[in-house]
Amino acid sequence: MSSKISKIKIGSIAEELEIESGDILISINGTEIKDIIDYKFLLADDYVEVEIEKKDGEVWTLEVEKDYEEDLGMEFEKEIMDEALSCCNNCLFCFVDQLPRGMRKTLYFKDDDSRLSFLQGNFVTLTNMTDEDIDRIIRYRISPINVSVHTTNPSLRVKMLNNRFAGNIYQRLQKLAAAGIKMNCQIVLCPGYNNGEELIKTVKDLYLLYPSVENVAAVPVGVTSFRKNLNEITLYDAESSKAELNNIFDFQKNSIKEISTPFIRLSDEFYVLSGNEVPKAEFYSEFDQVEDGVGMIRLFRDSISKDLKKLKIEGKGSFTLITGTLAYNEILKAAIAIEARNNNLKLNVHKVINNFFGETITVAGLLTGQDIMKQIKVDSVLDYIIMPRNMFKSGENIMLDDVTIDELEKYFKKKIIICDYKGEDLIQLINEHI
Repeated sequence: MSSKISKIKIGSIAEELEIESGDILISINGTEIKDIIDYKFLLADDYVEVEIEKKDGEVWTLEVEKDYEEDLGMEFEKEIMDEALSCCNNCLFCFVDQLPRGMRKTLYFKDDDSRLSFLQGNFVTLTNMTDEDIDRIIRYRISPINVSVHTTNPSLRVKMLNNRFAGNIYQRLQKLAAAGIKMNCQIVLCPGYNNGEELIKTVKDLYLLYPSVENVAAVPVGVTSFRKNLNEITLYDAESSKAELNNIFDFQKNSIKEISTPFIRLSDEFYVLSGNEVPKAEFYSEFDQVEDGVGMIRLFRDSISKDLKKLKIEGKGSFTLITGTLAYNEILKAAIAIEARNNNLKLNVHKVINNFFGETITVAGLLTGQDIMKQIKVDSVLDYIIMPRNMFKSGENIMLDDVTIDELEKYFKKKIIICDYKGEDLIQLINEHI
């Protein structure tokens, strides 16, 4: 059963009601529970009747008085109580299509499920949804959702997603906006396809839907060394990155005047490649797009600057920091500042080149354990190794090539410290180990 309970939280309502793992949630207020959206929508009340089938087959009907938004404290065998919807597109820029064979199966699954967008922040294209599915988002107030737009040009979107049903994106966004559904939008920029004038057109279309469309993040296409028999893709370089920043500048300037936000922001890669200085913190508002690599450098830089005064100046210790090529210079500057604050500390920053996927992949989150072990000599590692959390699978200590933290610690014979990938806890972690 999709609504089979796997865990009961300690001190929860479910525990008080003697609901147990292995029990099955049948209905709430007489409505059958089909997935997590049913569950969360029907639970949003201060009085509910919950029907539970016990492991012995007995059915309990429980009356529950609670706070309006209070959860019962149950977790389910399947997080969304259903199979996740898979992507029905064949995007010319798809990263999954550029993976080598032999990696773990979950890496090859292309999810495109609005429920995961709501729960986990995943991006969806809306192409595998019926009109009834869109109506369900509106009825259940599934908000915010993250939408992979890429372009509002119908024929171009059909071409880029290689899906003849992909051209109605703007009509669907309009319908969601009219119903007050909040959306964050993403654009994967592919030079020669959806950049330049096409980008401006897309952003202007989305701007008409503000404030329902709250912001737009644009990231450069990534190409791995395993890209075979697929459309040729041009990568951004220093010149084209600068041109894209200039391309969007006037729109951002006007948007800041009108709504106090640039509305569209380009990811940090554009600034690093072009040599342009990253904007100040106010440009990024609440850093809502940081997981797209938008504002990560600024957030890291400001976090170090703010927290440096908290660094213990009497402690001693040595640390090896591992990162990719994109963030290397920024991490190095932070290490120098930390050493200057406490000259009893030694921090070595190791830049790992992504030989596994190809040198054009520069972000730390796509590094593999094998590249780290091949490129960093064991005898060069200091007392502790610090690695960013986004190098590992969410909730687990395993890298893209299935190398675990335990394996890395055995290889280097050193303890590994996991740091928030935005660097907000770096100073605190150093203090704890000196």
